[in-house]
Amino acid sequence: MSERKNILIIGGSSGIGAALTRQLASEHNVYVASRNPDTVSGVEFTSIRLDIVSETITLEQLPDKLHGFVYTPGSINLKPFKGLKEAIFLEDFSINVLGAIKNLQIVTPLLQAAENASVVFFSTVAVQMGMPFHSSVATAKGALEGLTRSLAAEWAPKIRVNAIAPSLVNTPLAERFLNNEVKAAKVNERHPLKRVGTAEEIANAAAYLLSDDSGWMTGSILQLDGGIGNVKI
Repeated sequence: MSERKNILIIGGSSGIGAALTRQLASEHNVYVASRNPDTVSGVEFTSIRLDIVSETITLEQLPDKLHGFVYTPGSINLKPFKGLKEAIFLEDFSINVLGAIKNLQIVTPLLQAAENASVVFFSTVAVQMGMPFHSSVATAKGALEGLTRSLAAEWAPKIRVNAIAPSLVNTPLAERFLNNEVKAAKVNERHPLKRVGTAEEIANAAAYLLSDDSGWMTGSILQLDGGIGNVKI
């Protein structure tokens, strides 16, 4: 049986984070940091509330070592470039990048205290594949991919750092793009596999990156996008 690990999920109360919490909770000690961590039912985990102002955790809420750190918060601001104010770029950068950095810096000593620790971020297929109206989120997630590779180099071999780059996934964040049959059909048709991803499918990939099975993998951006990033049909 594999080692029971301590895994911190930032934003684990809905969508991919909630799916990952449900997958991991039976075999590992899962700490969920969120504004509303109690919304994940049916599994046992430790709830941690983020500071309302700084959106960060404190070490006092955590064990003395962490084997896994997952940062799931994100944003989808899809607007023409000319309509994007500086405030939107700053907001997207704050949510997607600075939030990850601030919390990761707090727990770095705990990751260093563990053997074979793993960090998992979430990017977007729009970084690799140019998509209209994605300039703000792609800019932020592109920075997160740069952080992924930089930290992977800096922290090897002690801590592995990888990211997952999905296309649209059926989560509350993407609800407005899938909230009727016409919208959903159009989005499904864009993907070679003719459907969007599920939170559980992305959580499967995150669980793999946290596990020892991915022990020879760091600095990678894992494409999980229904084929839209590489396949044209």
